[in-house]
Amino acid sequence: MKQDYRLLVLDLDGTLTNSKKEISPRNLRTLLRLQQSGVRLALASGRPTYGIVPLAEQLQMKENNGYILSYNGGEIIDWSTGELLYKNLLPDDVLPILYQTATDNRQTILTYDNECILTENPNDPYVQKEAFLNKMQVRRVENFLQEIPLPLPKCLIVGEPEQLMKTEAELSLRLQRQISVYRSEPYFLELVPLGIDKARSIAVLSEKLGITREEVAAMGDGYNDLSMIKYAGLGIAMNNAQEPVKAAADYIAPSNDEDGVAIAVERYFLHAF
Repeated sequence: MKQDYRLLVLDLDGTLTNSKKEISPRNLRTLLRLQQSGVRLALASGRPTYGIVPLAEQLQMKENNGYILSYNGGEIIDWSTGELLYKNLLPDDVLPILYQTATDNRQTILTYDNECILTENPNDPYVQKEAFLNKMQVRRVENFLQEIPLPLPKCLIVGEPEQLMKTEAELSLRLQRQISVYRSEPYFLELVPLGIDKARSIAVLSEKLGITREEVAAMGDGYNDLSMIKYAGLGIAMNNAQEPVKAAADYIAPSNDEDGVAIAVERYFLHAF
């Protein structure tokens, strides 16, 4: 007998979207049918809200009572109404530390302001990658600390993976009781409010919806998906996922370039069709 899952939480990059950063026709058809059956859909990503909205619109989540969990769960939005259900922000006094650490390690720090990415180094290739992922403009600022809009939900430090590991260790130790620090990709270091991760935001949303942990399914591929893969009643990793994510999963779906989301939904939500 199959478990009835009432909420499906999807990571975006490397999970829902393929290598072209698009939702495949099969994934789109399957997720539309899933929502029409009454299963709620939530998109959980390190992206800012602006970078998630186009995918939510494509999936018709406004009409189907879907949710957006942006900034790694720092914000939860009821997309059917636009209501902000939950929000958490970085303490202002850590920002000079983040900026100086990035500068000392010759890395680039960025943040967000509506449709724009703000940074002193707009030509950094990893900044450009973040802009491409989110379909956002990059705006150069002369002085990061003076021109960013406070308070902030998130900063991102980008750089070569090996060096970024050292920055992660340094900031995790120095700011361990003030913020959360982890990589969403080998070259992206997420800097978010303390305790914010996808699992925590799913727990908050589930409580509001009256849904139990066992009724939640979550799919992802990156380091920042590990907590929700472990938390959910059904944790699904993509075949292209990081090894720790695969190790924690209940099921490994085909890759994001092989309609892995659709195949997993067809396997575990057959009662919906």
